[in-house]
Amino acid sequence: MVNPQNPAPRQFLEGASLGTRVVVRYRISDGLTDALGELVGISATECTVRTRRADVVIPLALVVAAKPVPPAPPRRAPRTAP
Repeated sequence: MVNPQNPAPRQFLEGASLGTRVVVRYRISDGLTDALGELVGISATECTVRTRRADVVIPLALVVAAKPVPPAPPRRAPRTAP
């Protein structure tokens, strides 16, 4: 049974607004991995998450968990020599 407070991963992704910051856990050949970033695309078969490094296209059939996450903290200013 799906808890309305914690929808199934696919339902969450299909209902999330583009631009939502998310973490998506999905299967890969030797286990699981996560994609953390902005949801930039969703279709009937896959979602796209824009991470710091690249856009990650994830087949929805491989998703095992997904949820919204708070905005990233601001980056620190570079340290200066004393």
